[in-house]
Amino acid sequence: MPSDCLSDFTASDLRFRLEAFLLRLASSDCRLDSLSVLHFTPRINFNPKLPSSNLKHFQTAKNLCNFRSGSSNKTDPSEGDAKMTVKAFPCIKDGSLMINGKVFLSGVPSNIVVSPVTAAGSSSSSPAAFLGASSCIPSSRHVFSLGVIQECKFMCLFRHKIWWMIPRVGKLGSEIPIETQMLLLEVKEVSVDNFRASLLGTPANELEFCIESGDAYVQTTQVSEAVLINSGEDPFELIKNSIKILERHKGTFTHIENKKKPVHLDWFGWCTWDAFYKDVNLRGIKEGLESFIEGGCPPKLLIIDDGWQETFNEFQREGEPFIRGTEFASRLIDIKENSKFIGLGVDSCTDLHDFLEFIKEKYGLKFVYVWHALVGYWGGLSPSSEKMKKYNPKIAYPIQSPGNVGNLRDIAMESLEKYGIGLIDPQKIYDFYSDLHSYLSRSGIDGVKVDVQNVIETLGSGYGGRVSLTRKYQEALEDSVARNFKENNVICCMSHNSDSIYSSKRCATARASEDFMPWDPTSHTLHVASVAYNSLLLGEIVVPDWDMFQSHHDTAEFHGAARALGGCAVYVSDKPAEHDFKLLKKLVLPDGSILRAKYAGRPTRDCLFVDPVMDGKSLLKIWNLNKLSGVVGVFNCQGAGKWPLKDGSENMFKSLVLSCHVSPLDVDFLGEVAGDNWSRDCAVYAFHSGSLSKIPQKSRIEVSMCTLECEIFTISPIRIVNENLHFAPLGLIDMYNSGGAIENLCCPDSLGCKVRVGVRGCGRFGAYSSRKPSYCTVDGKKEEFTYDVNNGLLIG
Repeated sequence: MPSDCLSDFTASDLRFRLEAFLLRLASSDCRLDSLSVLHFTPRINFNPKLPSSNLKHFQTAKNLCNFRSGSSNKTDPSEGDAKMTVKAFPCIKDGSLMINGKVFLSGVPSNIVVSPVTAAGSSSSSPAAFLGASSCIPSSRHVFSLGVIQECKFMCLFRHKIWWMIPRVGKLGSEIPIETQMLLLEVKEVSVDNFRASLLGTPANELEFCIESGDAYVQTTQVSEAVLINSGEDPFELIKNSIKILERHKGTFTHIENKKKPVHLDWFGWCTWDAFYKDVNLRGIKEGLESFIEGGCPPKLLIIDDGWQETFNEFQREGEPFIRGTEFASRLIDIKENSKFIGLGVDSCTDLHDFLEFIKEKYGLKFVYVWHALVGYWGGLSPSSEKMKKYNPKIAYPIQSPGNVGNLRDIAMESLEKYGIGLIDPQKIYDFYSDLHSYLSRSGIDGVKVDVQNVIETLGSGYGGRVSLTRKYQEALEDSVARNFKENNVICCMSHNSDSIYSSKRCATARASEDFMPWDPTSHTLHVASVAYNSLLLGEIVVPDWDMFQSHHDTAEFHGAARALGGCAVYVSDKPAEHDFKLLKKLVLPDGSILRAKYAGRPTRDCLFVDPVMDGKSLLKIWNLNKLSGVVGVFNCQGAGKWPLKDGSENMFKSLVLSCHVSPLDVDFLGEVAGDNWSRDCAVYAFHSGSLSKIPQKSRIEVSMCTLECEIFTISPIRIVNENLHFAPLGLIDMYNSGGAIENLCCPDSLGCKVRVGVRGCGRFGAYSSRKPSYCTVDGKKEEFTYDVNNGLLIG
């Protein structure tokens, strides 16, 4: 939202009318001649106090959503003003797609149809519809024009590589990249079985959608449920409601609220990848665990990444010069561990089972995961391996969609296209996962990180297409994980295509962006921005995994602060004895647990349509909630990198000092945790400066920072204990997410003279108090404390 609008809003009790439209692209299980588009009816609010010139809408190309700028607190009394609401389904009239009587797309071709959602998936308060199209020529891939999109701000998520999404913002249809899987737009006033869909813009500012089966023999001439349109007043509720409509209507995936989340999310972890890469071995793992224990940050999760499996590479002989790309051509020849994990006699351990038993007992590990690819290994299974022949692997050569090759080419895919993949017979995939996972479970492995998932979309030819094959693999994977591991212990990775996203019924966590890359100084701001924006979509289906980082890296604080408020797992990939324990102890409690926030961290509303990486002026703000407070992180992602496939001057690579404002209004749903006795004031604590401010809910404070700097603000609603005492707990103020330590708050005596706060962990506790306490106790024992009469900061 423009800054002038924000200023107007915060100065009054008026509410701006904002609408958002989100177009969701579905991989459906409908008939071949059906394609659905889900639509939430936009609503227009008439408020005589608000000039019509201030009315704005947000629209998105996956679901059209309406949302209101300002407080998301549902109990805000200022929302009691009378409003008239008009609801209207999208329709095509005189060649234009109309929403709320306003033109959204002009020049809509005659083959585009709008279909209301069936009663089972619709809501009387938020109608929805699907967009579809037909052709006279059968094909396995169609690109249909939807018409010319009106100029408006947009934010989209698109696959710049076959594996991963990144965000893009702009104003014109021509700026919408190919392979767009979610599109959110701000405007003024206003799958077929075996097919998947994506969006793209054209130089003529047309919005198109593409459907494709991935199999030349799976063709259609008509689709009716490819693009979901929805509208609502709140962007975050809109996206959630849209995903839930798709969940009910399609039945091919499950919303995160209905999934069992793996317990490892709440514990600190260590991944071996950047510590050892493929050279991981028993001795290195043992040394790494010991160095963490000595520093007082015990990992409870260990992920043994790529390098433990028994593979063979027929294209790269030992002693011969290295051929770039052949590393991805290696194939699996056994489900058991390789020689690095057998017979070394490390602390009398002779195999993986012995080693896992030893490290769990000695180092207190709760969970050990191992890595494998969805097809076994990068190059699949070796057809010449006697142990693999039972799974009937056949060499298949990937065929990439024009959407993939139209963006960034990937070296792994170029290698696999050249050397092929030993594809497991789809009829044997249940057997393969069952054999692999049951062996790992018997050895003491607790879960798996399953990588390289999107490669399946390139192998659908002859198997009914990409969606069908993806779903078969996904079902087999989820079934095996449920049977062999506890607590739904699986992490999905390289899975940012709609085929996988809308086939996820049980998997509850997935990587949110491309890897943390310690060697690339231009990647770090992009990484933090990507995980936040991608979590808008992914966070409704899985708990987004924001990936590992290294605690001793130059950008460790930037990454660590982001993980603290991301609502994600916190794990690092430090080399043994290369740690920053001062930083790690801002994330990890002495028992190895972390203070994880409630939801997926997402950009604040005023960041939805700006580019926090390349516009040279915008800071990225990420918000989340804890049990009793909110948290906002501010990150300067400008001047250190540029988005792939986006033009930018090399002059962009310079440090910039930028400013923005932080407000309690940045925390959506703050009213959920504030309680009935909220005064509508908030205590705002800045982690790095240690400053405390008491401000009204609609006020804001200014913050400035250089490139790759950040600040975290704990925003705690001030509760009215009695007429003389107002109180707000801040939590453990030496932790990035201090409010995550607060478990409960109560007044145990009828006079309200005592305040009891339940806290998890140990360290300095902070709170706002309007009066100085007579004394403070911890577990019944009096403790010293300080109190600042100027700002009410209590520290004990």
